[in-house]
Order: sequence, then structure tokens, then C-alpha cells
Amino acid sequence: MLRLLLAIVLCFFLPVQAEIDLPDQRERVVSVNPVVRDGSLYIDADVEFSVEGELRNAAQKGVPIYFTADLEILSSRWWWFDKKVVDQRQTWRIVYNALTRQWRVGTGELSLPESSLDDALSVVRNIRGWDVARIEDLEHDELYEGRLRVRLDTSLLARPFQVDAYNSSAWSLATPWKNFNFSISVDKRQP
Repeated sequence: MLRLLLAIVLCFFLPVQAEIDLPDQRERVVSVNPVVRDGSLYIDADVEFSVEGELRNAAQKGVPIYFTADLEILSSRWWWFDKKVVDQRQTWRIVYNALTRQWRVGTGELSLPESSLDDALSVVRNIRGWDVARIEDLEHDELYEGRLRVRLDTSLLARPFQVDAYNSSAWSLATPWKNFNFSISVDKRQP
């Protein structure tokens, strides 16, 4: 009877332990660094993820894939819900041109050539100089709470691929939210 009870208890706790040991997940935001420069707040971030299998094959056949970084910065309020100070998104488009045998990666109208899919993905994996807010819109010496994630944006895919994306786990690439804190201090040495 004691062995049966012990076996039942272990069955309940072993799956919980397996869920706790998940931090080695393949998709994650490694670091987020807010940087103040030229009167603006910039975000630098490093992200780890890999594009494999069905998604890699589709990209190599010329299907454009889109990655979106979501950023939220909140200001704490004791008397009400936290105030959302920054709510920004940046989307990168990665596409292979079979005629020129060249990868292109870019945001908006700007597109840069890259030699391989991994080189194109490095632009998304190493976010640098993302201008997210003006300093005059932020309070000095206040602690801000931010969070960032990067995800494959299936809403921008062509309709047939959107259907595949909803039915396949290969198209559900996303990092969990990475929380970070920062404050902007006033430099006393400035005149």
C-alpha cells in the first residue's frame, strides 16, 4: 500500500519537475539593454531561435517569412493599473530570390542583401539601435518595467500559408516574454 501511495505521489510530481526544467528552451530572448543616446531611448537585444524543417524549406523556396519584435514598457502606479508608456512593434521580412540567388532582410522599405538564411536571421537575432521612445516622454529617476518577445508573424503570410501555420507546430516559433527593468537618471554634470 505504501509503495502504491509513493508511486501515485511521484506520478503527480514528476511532470511538474519536467515543466520546471524548461529554461533550456531553444527560443528565448537572452538579453535586453535599454540605451539612452541623442535624446532617445534605444533597445539592443540578443535573441536565440532556429528556423528548421518545414519553415526553412518554405523560406528556401522563396516564401517570405516575417518576424515581429513586441516591446512594452510600463510605469507602475499604486492607485490604478500600470500605465503603458511604450507599445512598439518592429517587423522584419526575410525572403529568398531564386533568380539572383540572394537573401534579403529588411524592415519597411529598407532591404539589405545577405548571403544565407542564417546571415539574414542574424539581423533579427541581434536587434541593435531600435528607437522606441523620446527621452522627454519619460520621467527621470523612475523605475520602468519592460518586456520583449520575438515571434514568427504568421498574420503577414499569404493566405494558404496562414492555414498551414495554424495547423502545424513548425510555424509557431515564438520566444517567451523577457522582463527587464531600467530607469533614466539625470546627469548632474550637465549645465
